[in-house]
Amino acid sequence: MITLGEFIIEKQQDFPEASGELSALLGAIRLAAKVVNREINKAGIADIIGATGVENIQGEVQQKMDLYANDKFKLALEARGEVCGIASEEEDDYVSFDSERGCNSKYVVLMDPLDGSSNIDVNVSVGTIFSIYKRVSPLGSPATLADFLQPGDQQVAAGYVIYGSSTMLVYTTGNGVHGFTLDPSLGVFYLSHENMTIPKNGVIYSINEGNYLKFPMGVKKYLKYCQEIDSATHRPYTSRYIGSLVSDFHRNLLKGGIYIYPSTASAPQGKLRLLYECNPMAFLMEQAGGLASDGERRILTISPTELHQRVPFFCGSENMVNDVQGMLSQFKD
Repeated sequence: MITLGEFIIEKQQDFPEASGELSALLGAIRLAAKVVNREINKAGIADIIGATGVENIQGEVQQKMDLYANDKFKLALEARGEVCGIASEEEDDYVSFDSERGCNSKYVVLMDPLDGSSNIDVNVSVGTIFSIYKRVSPLGSPATLADFLQPGDQQVAAGYVIYGSSTMLVYTTGNGVHGFTLDPSLGVFYLSHENMTIPKNGVIYSINEGNYLKFPMGVKKYLKYCQEIDSATHRPYTSRYIGSLVSDFHRNLLKGGIYIYPSTASAPQGKLRLLYECNPMAFLMEQAGGLASDGERRILTISPTELHQRVPFFCGSENMVNDVQGMLSQFKD
């Protein structure tokens, strides 16, 4: 059995210029994930669930585990000294690591420390999403905003950790998507899913249909298409929506399907964050053979203008994403 650490070292040849730095950075993420996983498994017997009563910059009430996970990942990344700064969904602004080692580090990390955190108290799977870029500011200086406002096609690595019936870490460095399952008795991630790929066609659609009346007409037409009976295309499709992006994405990646979070009348720019959620998931999905779009553009080509920018998100099996994009174009205002 191959451990995550062994696999990363084996694949270092893909990044000879990194000289082990990227491996150390992924090692920091692995460590923080194990710490967060341990605390999540205490939910219900420790005072770690529920809301803090404090809103983040997006106006969402932070959960206790949001802040815990954010702190642990931030501390782990700073301690390894391989990143010059981080940006997080839970931080108002980016955080620059201004020590001498931090200023001389090549990378920045953007993250959603605990996606779907409101589901913890009902024992539903949650996750961590991360994205790694090379800085564009000069070495030897503090991180700048420009280091974080890079289009997704500049990512050098991205991934997620899903804390569920088993805990898995899934990542890509642009050479396929690989999944590792945690053995809780040893505290070791073992390679369990090498070169993960998504089928070109799927039979699952994931969307919060409670917002149906607020959806664009193209999305409404696509949902009706999904529900129609047609044996040749294996319709009607199956509706599966957990409300945790990592969980929905992971299921669709393995089985084939599409995840949809469109613009709505009340959220015309969509809800999901481009930098912390959509870019890393789009990188993974493309590496697995799928597509990710905002309904018109490839997600990875969007040039961000702010840290907490939101976009509509259509992500999954190639033919399903193409179908919904075609309907959106037909009913474009």
